[in-house]
Amino acid sequence: MADVTAAQLGLVACQGCRLLSRPAPHARESQCPRCGAPLQGRKPDSVGRSWAYLIASMVLYVPANLLPIMETSSPGGSEQDTIMSGIAYLWHSGSWLLALMVFVASILVPLLKMLGISALLVSVQRRSTWQPAQRARLYRLLKAVGRWSILDIYVVAVTVTLVQLHGLASIQARPGALAFGAVVVLTMLSAMAFDPRLIWDPLGKAHG
Repeated sequence: MADVTAAQLGLVACQGCRLLSRPAPHARESQCPRCGAPLQGRKPDSVGRSWAYLIASMVLYVPANLLPIMETSSPGGSEQDTIMSGIAYLWHSGSWLLALMVFVASILVPLLKMLGISALLVSVQRRSTWQPAQRARLYRLLKAVGRWSILDIYVVAVTVTLVQLHGLASIQARPGALAFGAVVVLTMLSAMAFDPRLIWDPLGKAHG
């Protein structure tokens, strides 16, 4: 027996509570019978919007890592730090675990997330039928870990607050912090715009 998708049965999954229900016939807008959220069959222009957010994040990824994220001013002078210089300072000062955490969250996670979303987009555009379950798991993983890449901004904010409270120096955020925050937000928007149901569409037609 051929596999049958929910869409082929006329069912729609609620984006709020995940309940499968059948939209009212001839209705312009339907609501979930359980939570009342609007029922949406597919995310409009999913691939195009996801690519747009992703390309913008790729463009900003370079300045986010090359531009200084903060400037420290003290009686002894001023100093600007990039993400990599901050990681190097933490490493050489003996805070290896914190340096590794910042490297993973600020450098590795955004890069891997961009590569992962790119792979998903290319696969659905090529209508690939290869390992759909694994690609669906990859999508869920990308959505789950994306928020952790904001860790570096949290570190900068906490550092600024602590230093200002103790009157040790003056710290100001620099353009790199803004670029990095934009990368995090854009990759999250790219993952949210992607419709994972596109992964399964070629299989339905292959069985049809």
